[in-house]
Amino acid sequence: MSMLEINKLSKSFGGFEVLKNISFSVEKGQAVSIIGPSGSGKSTLLRIVNQLEKADGGSISICGIPMITCDDSGRAVYANSKTLREVRLKIGLVFQNFNLFPHFTVLRNITEAPVCVLGMDKKEAEERAMKLLCKMNLSSKANEYPCNLSGGQQQRVSIARALALNPDMLFFDEPTSALDPELTGEILKVIKALAQAEMTMVIVTHEMAFAKEVSDRVIFMDKGVIIENGTPEEVFEKSENERTKQFLQRYNNP
Repeated sequence: MSMLEINKLSKSFGGFEVLKNISFSVEKGQAVSIIGPSGSGKSTLLRIVNQLEKADGGSISICGIPMITCDDSGRAVYANSKTLREVRLKIGLVFQNFNLFPHFTVLRNITEAPVCVLGMDKKEAEERAMKLLCKMNLSSKANEYPCNLSGGQQQRVSIARALALNPDMLFFDEPTSALDPELTGEILKVIKALAQAEMTMVIVTHEMAFAKEVSDRVIFMDKGVIIENGTPEEVFEKSENERTKQFLQRYNNP
């Protein structure tokens, strides 16, 4: 089953085309990594899927629900607000800069959405949050505030917060870019465990070794287009595309 279907997606900012006819799909249980240089449109793509930016053209379906369709001219037509809310609850986004509420404890950061958005009983939400914190090795930090946590701990809390809504699919926008190398390993370990549990994920990352190890498919983007879409072996080891080889060579030999 396709969890995500994107067809001919386009987006421009002030006349500058950031995304150009982007098309790909993600199947249930797959981990798909999106790699490429800065400014290639990776984060914009994730923001559109998560309804933080508006698409100009193309279509997107999530879990079989059309979020965006296109009219006869190819312009994006969004679903009604009820459908958009339904789609939004099926996906979770983990930001690169954590985006935790600084005035809430760790526990409340995780329980706020289930209680206020899903109408979950507070006790039930807290029990679920504690189970997630235990999985993240953070059960002792439940009553701490984000400012008292390391960057790696804050990012693990943000992953727990996304999982608290029980999404069908998770998106990660460069989840380790704000962390030093020592803390990066903490987050990659958590994401790898989610992949092993067959959580459907799309991961925008600059961690090439991790993308190669954890992904079912790798998408290489540059200048708003998909250059390659294949298995890690096809992209990292057998690519015949000069732009792909140039990018990976530059990464491997900085």
